[in-house]
Amino acid sequence: QVQLVESGGGLVQAGGSLRLSCAASGRIFSGNRMGWYRQAPGKQRELVTTITSGGNTNYADSVKGRFTISRDNAKNTVYLQMNSLKPEDTAVYYCNLRATYPGRDDDYWGQGTQVTVSS
Repeated sequence: QVQLVESGGGLVQAGGSLRLSCAASGRIFSGNRMGWYRQAPGKQRELVTTITSGGNTNYADSVKGRFTISRDNAKNTVYLQMNSLKPEDTAVYYCNLRATYPGRDDDYWGQGTQVTVSS
């Protein structure tokens, strides 16, 4: 099993910054992909950004140029630096770890951390 623990959410004014962290523990497959998703009230969960163990990244268009994902493989930790935050970034942010095996993907989720951006 894999456990993910997030930290770093909170309340910030528009234009401000926050940094989220997610530490993974347990039986972690080295070739995993980690990332962040978010879910705003009344909306579906959406992908924000992902990063592979090799450092390849992917961003949603809505956060490109403002958010940066990074990871420390030695610590099994992924970070999300969020700058120039907007009220529409308000959501619960979930850390995700995906382990890919032949024929299947195993997804693990954190408990979520609230990010609120005031205008």
